[in-house]
Amino acid sequence: MLSVKLEGGGKKFQREWIFRNLDLNFTEGTKSAIIGSNGSGKSTLIKCLSSQMPLTEGKLLFTLDKKEVLEENIYKHLTISAPYLDFPEEFSLKEFLSFHFKFKKLIGGVDIPQLIELMYLENSVNKPLNYFSSGMKQRLKLGICFFSDAPFLLLDEPTSNLDERGISWYRDLVEKYSSKKCLLIASNDTREFDFCEKIVSIEDYKLKRIL
Repeated sequence: MLSVKLEGGGKKFQREWIFRNLDLNFTEGTKSAIIGSNGSGKSTLIKCLSSQMPLTEGKLLFTLDKKEVLEENIYKHLTISAPYLDFPEEFSLKEFLSFHFKFKKLIGGVDIPQLIELMYLENSVNKPLNYFSSGMKQRLKLGICFFSDAPFLLLDEPTSNLDERGISWYRDLVEKYSSKKCLLIASNDTREFDFCEKIVSIEDYKLKRIL
């Protein structure tokens, strides 16, 4: 069982606090959303929770089966899709998936050919990723997240670059493949998170300026 706790979390850049005094608790099998306007700090919080970026204050406690996971090992137990993450563009789809799944296991019952079909990328197996459209790249980002055997799934603006069919496909992935994961979504688009049980507004954890 996975548990991710943030106790008194705060992050600032230079003199500006992005968020402060933030307490969160996420567990396996739950769906949660971090909401806020553009530039409010949603992506920064995602980076802190995934241990890509250190907190300025507070503590991140990541436990798996009641055993604490060291900060340098947290990446092994999560997957993340975000606009700021790039692919090795010279790889073909087949080469990239072979590379990715050397570090992560596929979920049970799915192999790479099936995954390619589930992402609707079967006509692009040998195509270099730099020739993929933005929508194809987004489907690939989401696909490797949902189909990697990792308990913590972080999605930052998951339907960016997806059309209406793509958004429907994303919601289908959530319904079918996230029930046993801890799902956290950073968004300001209700279509991406209206199924979440817990919604946290990052605006509530900013220092209020006195006029």
